[in-house]
Amino acid sequence: MTVALVRRLLGALLTALAVVCVVAVLLRLVPGDPVEAMLGEGAAAADRAALRAALGLDRPVAVQVAAYLGGVLRLDLGESLHTGRPVAALLAERLPATAELAAAGWLVAVALALPLGTLAALRRASAWDRLATGFASLGVSIPNFWLGPLLMLAFSVHLGWLPVSGRGEPGALVLPALTLGTALAAVLTRMVRASLLESLGEDYVRAARAKGLGEARVLWAHAMRNALLPVVTVMGLQLGGLLAGAVITETVFAWPGVGLLLVEAISRRDFPVVQGCVLLISLGYVTVNLLTDLVYLWADPRVRSEG
Repeated sequence: MTVALVRRLLGALLTALAVVCVVAVLLRLVPGDPVEAMLGEGAAAADRAALRAALGLDRPVAVQVAAYLGGVLRLDLGESLHTGRPVAALLAERLPATAELAAAGWLVAVALALPLGTLAALRRASAWDRLATGFASLGVSIPNFWLGPLLMLAFSVHLGWLPVSGRGEPGALVLPALTLGTALAAVLTRMVRASLLESLGEDYVRAARAKGLGEARVLWAHAMRNALLPVVTVMGLQLGGLLAGAVITETVFAWPGVGLLLVEAISRRDFPVVQGCVLLISLGYVTVNLLTDLVYLWADPRVRSEG
């Protein structure tokens, strides 16, 4: 088991490194010049050349990428081209907001999906089942960049219950969390329903009922425990995806997290900041996947014995 986890961790780290390399190369090949963004189009050619040399942007792309990777191995992510501040400090400032939003979105998803999926499985082919599956289909179909403004219009502009954007005011987390968690809730609802229906049809559930156990105990002690194993995997994988999906939600609600920092850095062609954001998101996804593997190994003795 330990060897398998180490192998997965090394593979995930290599994947994250490859992602950073690809992003670093593509950033330097796309149209746009960070020097022009900093000095403006009317700057003198000599000033542009001097700034480009000072920032190391006059070197070949391969040399720039190699220098950046060398800095990453030394835990040095460089400095922002726009502000001159260390990238690590910028990420440290923005990471708590992104973690807060991702955790809140994940909790919203779980709070919606578990009861809806369970009810749909227990009341199969009923109105509750149709309601849950309809919510799942609707949640998957609505993109965040449309749902977010819709919630803002309804609860902020018309009703005035919640702040429009930002992080400092009370209740500011509600709308971003709902926006981010709805799509995940839709996926988990269908997953819980399908997995629980499969478990309820197994022989061990019929045996538990034949022993005279109550329906509540049969559901929670036997069927649900086994049904949640694949759901746990999806939950963990989607939590990592929330870190990346928060980019759109943070932009819509002006939430001061890593996603908004990434969008701002892309618009300014701030290469070190973009690379730092991508590296952080990639490592976050890798870490969450590894923790999901650990939880799965703990929850399923069969997997532990195989490992």
